[in-house]
Amino acid sequence: MSTTKHHGAASGAELLTVSGLDVEYPLKGFRRKPFRALTDINISVKPGETLGLVGESGSGKTTLGRAVLGLAPVTRGTITFEGNDISHATRAERRRLGRDLQVVFQDPYTSLNPSMEIGSILAEPLGVQGQSPAQARARVRELLDQVGLPSDAINRLPREFSGGQRQRVAIARALALSPKLIVCDEPVSALDLSTQAVVLDLFLQIQRDTGVSYLFVSHDLDVVRHISHRVAVMYHGEIVEQGPAHVVTRSPEHPYTQRLLLASPVPDPDRQAKRRNDRHRLLDAQRLEEASPISA
Repeated sequence: MSTTKHHGAASGAELLTVSGLDVEYPLKGFRRKPFRALTDINISVKPGETLGLVGESGSGKTTLGRAVLGLAPVTRGTITFEGNDISHATRAERRRLGRDLQVVFQDPYTSLNPSMEIGSILAEPLGVQGQSPAQARARVRELLDQVGLPSDAINRLPREFSGGQRQRVAIARALALSPKLIVCDEPVSALDLSTQAVVLDLFLQIQRDTGVSYLFVSHDLDVVRHISHRVAVMYHGEIVEQGPAHVVTRSPEHPYTQRLLLASPVPDPDRQAKRRNDRHRLLDAQRLEEASPISA
């Protein structure tokens, strides 16, 4: 996958700021301590910027995205969007936020109503926001063109499309109200490599055209490197490394980031084998260091 720099750096005040965020979930049972999913998270996203959140399954990256969307409880800390604290926004406030804050999920098929035609799926949020049927139809045509789908998709069902095409529909729905920030939760992980590249390029083109910001969640450091201005690496509910994408992905400082980099797939079998061997050596060195007694 190409790593050529794809878009200019964003500027201006932060659009999204997360400060000192903890997320805890209660556990069943007498006097059991809550499970802490996130600890002291601090990130920010500027207008027109992509912040990549990368980590393995269970690292907390999806929980962070859900907290921004109001789908995970905020135990401590604050989440600020356009200068307003949305940490504990009410349902009505979240509904108003829906115009500016949207999401693209991992599996487009489960996030799209299988019994609704694509035109109805895309028009639904427009009607909720008060647009007339004529305005909604015109906007739906614009959205289909924007994500590279034919106009006759309006009358088709999600099952009639490939996985990559369904994800384009999901992206179009997220774009319907011209949001300022989209939380992208593993949006290409269910796609094959060639389709991944096409969809990632679509995300980049949309950002160039609209100036939208992304909070881009992925387990794949190579994907994050391709699309992000900055990267935050998550491990066991904490951010262990954060910085410009070209720095974090080329010269990682934290051992966990180094492991992620070595685990990223590459098309060259020889390079992939070398990465696998390097990763094993790194893991062996870390285990040896952890097992060594502390010197006096």
